[in-house]
Amino acid sequence: MAEKDKTGDDRLHIPVETAAALVAAQFPQWEDLPVRPVDLNGWDNCTFRLGDAMKIRMPTAIRYAAQGEKEARWLPHIAAHLPESVAHELPVPLAIGRPGEDYPFPWVVQSFIPGKSVAASSAVDRTALAGDLADWLLALHRVPVSDAPPAGPHNFFRGGDLSVYDGETQACLTRSAGRYDRATAAALWQAALSSRWQQAPVFVHGDVSAGNLLLRDGKLAAVIDFGCLGTGDPASDLMMTWTFFAGESRALFRSRIGLDAATFARARGWALWKALLALDKPDTDDGAAHQGALLVIDTLLAEHRAAEHGAPL
Repeated sequence: MAEKDKTGDDRLHIPVETAAALVAAQFPQWEDLPVRPVDLNGWDNCTFRLGDAMKIRMPTAIRYAAQGEKEARWLPHIAAHLPESVAHELPVPLAIGRPGEDYPFPWVVQSFIPGKSVAASSAVDRTALAGDLADWLLALHRVPVSDAPPAGPHNFFRGGDLSVYDGETQACLTRSAGRYDRATAAALWQAALSSRWQQAPVFVHGDVSAGNLLLRDGKLAAVIDFGCLGTGDPASDLMMTWTFFAGESRALFRSRIGLDAATFARARGWALWKALLALDKPDTDDGAAHQGALLVIDTLLAEHRAAEHGAPL
């Protein structure tokens, strides 16, 4: 039986037995395949391996419940329009399951893509990854959006107007005052709010992060977890500029993707918002997460100051 997570939020803890029972009841052709947890789970979905070639993705809360069906609708469309030069693997939707076994949401079966996430890799050629990721995002931006959903609650407004998080960000700035240059952070945030994407909407992945990029033989092989997929402004997909890349790799990513200074200013706002949220969480470990968030914030503030003084980025 799925139960509320014991960490204090409203997400469900989903045991492997529930996943296996759902498969057996709804997809008997797969009932003999082993179901087992993945090594590193996500936040929005609880994921299980189904045999060797498939995975089960089960939303952990109602706010994530529409993600699987959205992926099932749009992943084949995106895959069909990506050129072979950047056709890194995407999950293939295979089936949509119904609520059952005391589990309340739709769930999905997708292909399992072998590889090691960038987040779990000890040695990554960041410059090569920067070029590959920029090329992939540029290709994603050329995929026809058709009637794909615009930014909204379904993807936590990725691709949309950053001002939706103004109240939350202002509260974080107040609570964490004294841990960084608050005046510069506030100025960065206002700069991020001062422009809008003026071009046609493009597809956004919504959660471009080291955990959602898979490597094989040290090279980018797959992009996974499209639950925050939507259309609009690509700025929210640029956060790895500061959260992962640095020096040569950062410069290459920025130049290869070729977006304007205003878009990167909005991207700094997205990265600041996310880092402030991480900093605002109670410290439940050795403080490494907080130190990482502070490092990102300091990097963003330094770049904002440089931009204000006209320095090349």
